[in-house]
Amino acid sequence: MNDNKYNLGEGLPLGFSMALAHNISAFNAFLSMDDMTQDEIIERSRNTKTKREMQMLVDGIPNYKSPQV
Repeated sequence: MNDNKYNLGEGLPLGFSMALAHNISAFNAFLSMDDMTQDEIIERSRNTKTKREMQMLVDGIPNYKSPQV
């Protein structure tokens, strides 16, 4: 079992976790990311203003490239 800190959805913004629940490829990609990359995405999700922005963020997770790289 993966010991990822977000496995159970704890600590995730509600809108983000709901959007992830509707996109299984984004969900799996998110869980496979390292903690630092997950934290970057979580922070970006907190800055979204609309449902559309959140959906675009989640839809992009499988192709997400960390700006830290």
